[in-house]
Amino acid sequence: MAARTKTTAKPRPAYRCTECGNQLPKWVGRCPECNAWGTVEEYGAVPIRTTAAGPVSAPARPIGQVDGQVATARTTGVPELDRVLGGGIVPGAVVLLAGEPGVGKSTLLLDVAAKAASDQHRTLYVTGEESAGQVRLRADRINALSDHLYLAAESDLGAVLGHIDQVNPGLLILDSVQTIASAELDGSPGGPSQVREVAGALIRVSKERGMATLLVGHVTKDGSIAGPRLLEHLVDVVLSFEGDRHARLRIIRGIKNRYGATDEVGCFELHDEGIVGLADPSGLFLTRRDKPVPGTCLTVTLEGRRPLVAEVQALMVDSQIPSPRRTTSGLESPRIAMILAVVERHGGVKLGKQDIYTATVGGVKLTEPSADLAIALAVASSSSDTPLPSNLVAIGEVGLAGEVRRVTGVQRRLAEAHRLGFTHALVPPDPGKVPPGMKVVEVADIGEALRAIPGRRRAAAKPRTEARSRGGAETGAGTGADSGAGARGEAPPAPRRAPVAAYPEELMEGWEPVDSDELG
Repeated sequence: MAARTKTTAKPRPAYRCTECGNQLPKWVGRCPECNAWGTVEEYGAVPIRTTAAGPVSAPARPIGQVDGQVATARTTGVPELDRVLGGGIVPGAVVLLAGEPGVGKSTLLLDVAAKAASDQHRTLYVTGEESAGQVRLRADRINALSDHLYLAAESDLGAVLGHIDQVNPGLLILDSVQTIASAELDGSPGGPSQVREVAGALIRVSKERGMATLLVGHVTKDGSIAGPRLLEHLVDVVLSFEGDRHARLRIIRGIKNRYGATDEVGCFELHDEGIVGLADPSGLFLTRRDKPVPGTCLTVTLEGRRPLVAEVQALMVDSQIPSPRRTTSGLESPRIAMILAVVERHGGVKLGKQDIYTATVGGVKLTEPSADLAIALAVASSSSDTPLPSNLVAIGEVGLAGEVRRVTGVQRRLAEAHRLGFTHALVPPDPGKVPPGMKVVEVADIGEALRAIPGRRRAAAKPRTEARSRGGAETGAGTGADSGAGARGEAPPAPRRAPVAAYPEELMEGWEPVDSDELG
């Protein structure tokens, strides 16, 4: 009988997602656990290793004996960026700035590089997307020249580290992290492994030298930061640079900040000579007019902790197609659809056969619910062709039952509106302390808000005739209609509702309230 031979099975290759660690039996392009693309890699059997204790870089000390002055924030020279960073950039901190192509990231950081450069703190600007000459042309255009600003065009990680050893900067700006690659790893620049290696190497150098680092990152089609999610966990601060390419406004929003709050925003204005910070950007979101026009209403939104006065516009026209259009710009379409339904159901405004266009002014995007009441009033104003007072702001969230709910920061919003010269406001009940000299009207539901709209006294209606099947009598739209109703034995129409005392007499002069029934 032949002797049996014991065979050892060859280890089968295994695959693992580098993002979430999910193990897979075969390679796939997209991880089924975290839905990340291109993150599944092959790995072999991991041998069991025991790490022995090694030398330490510095002995551990009580936290009270650690010098905190070395981590004091230093200004970047751009106050709006300092506001978002929490007072400035901390030595050794790594900041990731991401945004859409063409939004102005490189222009802003080149300006920061020139203003932050000094005798004690040199600045090294490394570009991997442009040549040094192209960056110099932009620096001439925005006047971002400094003797202590060093410029290098590199795409290799080793060369970047060599420039850091040579210049010894206090601030490093890398534009962008997706264009730098390490020769020790396979893969093209911008791949997950390359991005992790480049970011990890620069973070180590920044912590060892106490050098602040600003990394520019790309974004995907849906606006999220490109590259592995691990990149956002490694860096200290993550900033999002937002703005419409066809508008002047640019906003830096903090997503993650280990040294400050994440509810601060910085506002900038982009023009031909560069990008400038806006300490008071409310003027960009308003339209200057000699007299109020229908379909516009002002509100106060909170961008982080900063109140901004913004204008909401609505336009309604008769639809020429079976399905009326609902078009928005700067507003969320699902929320606009909800507000239109509430205005029609609880406000009595007929919107079914109207094309409705809603937009904001100045390129600002209103996503918080505090603008609901202003949108509803703008739609009602456009429907009735009734302009709202130019010194009125509306603040409040509108619910599906027609109620007007409270929002956060009402007092800060009213204080900002009062500072800009607005004297009247429609707010939810119990707004808190009101600025002196400002008239506030509390509205509990959308019906009260629409009844508080002051409307121009309308001219007397022209007489109209109606052919009646019996007797051939003709009646007018005014008193004749009433007599006709009495002749038919019907109850006379209800008397007109008394004016709502929502505004002082000087504001109500020449105006009368518009009932919600009339807005249709």
